Amino acid sequence: MSIKRKRRFHAEVATSSLSDIMFFLLLFFLIISTLANPNVIKMTLPKAQSNEKTNKQYISLSVTEDKKFYIDKQPVSFEELETTLMSKMSSTKDQTVIVRIPFNLQVQDLVDVLQIGVKNNLKFVIATSPK
Repeated sequence: MSIKRKRRFHAEVATSSLSDIMFFLLLFFLIISTLANPNVIKMTLPKAQSNEKTNKQYISLSVTEDKKFYIDKQPVSFEELETTLMSKMSSTKDQTVIVRIPFNLQVQDLVDVLQIGVKNNLKFVIATSPK
């Protein structure tokens, strides 16, 4: 009489769909990481000892070294700056604007921008980078 051995169960994992899942996860994180940085205009900011980071979405006013103005990445001339800024501020309840200005620009250029905020009772915050 011959004794037959029982076949042992071999555990298998189907990996054919894992590559699709990993691909979609990679795309998802790439898209989310590009949306996470709202300020794509690169400039050298002034340095400060204390920097506060915020998670709130504020309106960003950027001034480049060649005195081009951007409100949330949209180019605006200096003459249209006040009207465009006020139209953007009407859609938000927080009256705070983050001013991103290069460290080597003249003080008069900063004062010209800040006068718009004083005139319209806006709160301006200057963006800095850590020392």
